[in-house]
Amino acid sequence: MNSLHGKVALVAGGTRGAGRGIAVELGVAGATVYITGRTTRAERSEYNRPETIEETEELITKAGGRGIAIKTDHLIPEQVQALAERIEQEQGRLDILVNDIWGAEHLAEWHVPIWEHSLEKGLRMLRLAIDSHLITNHFVLPLLIKNKNGLIIEMTDGTFEYNHKNYRISMFYDQAKTSIIRMAWALAREVQPYQCTAVALTPGWMRSEIMLEHFMTNEENWQEAAAKEPHFLISESPRYVGRAVAALAGDPQVVRWNGQSLSSGELAQIYGFTDVDGSQPDCWRYLVEVMEAGKPANVNGYR
Repeated sequence: MNSLHGKVALVAGGTRGAGRGIAVELGVAGATVYITGRTTRAERSEYNRPETIEETEELITKAGGRGIAIKTDHLIPEQVQALAERIEQEQGRLDILVNDIWGAEHLAEWHVPIWEHSLEKGLRMLRLAIDSHLITNHFVLPLLIKNKNGLIIEMTDGTFEYNHKNYRISMFYDQAKTSIIRMAWALAREVQPYQCTAVALTPGWMRSEIMLEHFMTNEENWQEAAAKEPHFLISESPRYVGRAVAALAGDPQVVRWNGQSLSSGELAQIYGFTDVDGSQPDCWRYLVEVMEAGKPANVNGYR
């Protein structure tokens, strides 16, 4: 399937997790995919994780696409400006921007009130989660809006409905993830005159590299983690939200979603894609109807 053949995408923050899954699936669909991040084989970021942007590029190639990895710190305006200029010089266009910059799990202090939470870590989290997205939009969107039907996807954690009703157990994390949803809503108003679309998108309980390490398992044997946490059976691979992005990018009527908050599980039901194992996990519905309702783990009807 090459539904995105001829399209150019930028996955900002494509080193690991959702960004990597999205970049690979955009490549599978035929797009040329630029991947940015701070960790290369030569140098790690403050995150100190082993995954690199070169590995993501290689995964895209293996999947049949074309990946171009560019080291970029999205908090440094000059680097982001240079990135946008390079894409314009090399491709002359940009059709898809996925803002997935994050890298702040290590900064969150869960169940800690703001007056006890490290202020330094909290403010750094907001810089990584919000400022980086604003800087990227500032420099990249002038290229994207040159052509009709451009798509901006702001990646976050949680839907508008869920985050509106639930405190995300850390003031700084709560602000980070809810702000991105509002950012997508505002972007939708700004790009609409150019016939472009902006949405917020969340995966469900994603089996990122960090999550798999936490449960001491891997993608091949992830179901073993259910012995420790039965609800983990509702989890999804990073490729699942990647397929959600590819479906949105290939939808000629994607403007119908402009300004909305979407989830991988919701879009799977609409577009008909599945996770790598053929399932269609609907985590956010499960979270409310089963986990938070205090019911025993049972994913029947949710996968």
